[in-house]
Amino acid sequence: MKQKKRVTKRVYQKKTLPKKKVKKIKRRKVRYGRVFIVLVCFACFAFILSKCLDIPIRNIYIEGNVYLTDQEVIELAGIQNYPSIIKTMKSDMVRKLKNDPRIASARIEKKKGKEIHIKIIENYPLFYNQTIGKTILSNLKVIEEKWNAPVLLNYVPDTIYDSFQKKMQEIDSTILERVSEIIYQPSNVDEERFLFIMRDGNYVYLTLEKLENINNYVSIYAEFISKYGNKKGILNLDSGQYFTLLP
Repeated sequence: MKQKKRVTKRVYQKKTLPKKKVKKIKRRKVRYGRVFIVLVCFACFAFILSKCLDIPIRNIYIEGNVYLTDQEVIELAGIQNYPSIIKTMKSDMVRKLKNDPRIASARIEKKKGKEIHIKIIENYPLFYNQTIGKTILSNLKVIEEKWNAPVLLNYVPDTIYDSFQKKMQEIDSTILERVSEIIYQPSNVDEERFLFIMRDGNYVYLTLEKLENINNYVSIYAEFISKYGNKKGILNLDSGQYFTLLP
């Protein structure tokens, strides 16, 4: 007998793909209250900052000025309208001051958040040249206005005038304050001779070569006071050193 073949049934199962995970997006709610608070805080900060930056200069102190007035120094520094002390730069003020030929140097400090302290050194006047109507300063700059200084009364030849200016720089400012007038008065011996008329009533003859000898005027005159008392006279420092009483 023939045996029957067994037929095996193959069962095919449908493959199922794994399900994709779906990410859930969380939606954050905008909290308008907090945003508003942040904006208000920022606005307050900006307002306070702007007010701080706009704090005006309250007080201005000036030192070292003799010939310039306080108001002139303030205007030269550009702070006559008392602007913001924070926005006003020290370097700008110093630059403006030093641009003026009458100021040799300037130093500025800010104090207490509201004060400006200005200390200057002036170019003091050597003399006022009456012939040209101008003042010659210690840095040999020329200005139009007349400052309280010795007055050069007459014309000095150009060949001598330049040397005269440089020699005047060697005279102490304290001595220049004692000089009232200067006259170019050449002699047969020396064409570079000058007469200095002192504020105390004395006369001093000097040559250009010995012009700086007038720096010793106080000590030299003191010797003659001990001899002649307070009498006025002519002090010859152009040749030798002797004192002649005025008639």
